[in-house]
Amino acid sequence: MVDTRNSDAPITETATEARAGSTPGVARYVLIFGTLLVIILFAVIVLVGRS
Repeated sequence: MVDTRNSDAPITETATEARAGSTPGVARYVLIFGTLLVIILFAVIVLVGRS
């Protein structure tokens, strides 16, 4: 396979081109939901453990 690009020329790409797509921001919601779920589970464990 032959590299058709000139190896002396700098490669210039935007951030979107470099990562080959867009970032929808779903991880933010997964982290929020997971954190809230852990807090709720710990609260249940504490309340049940007092009985």
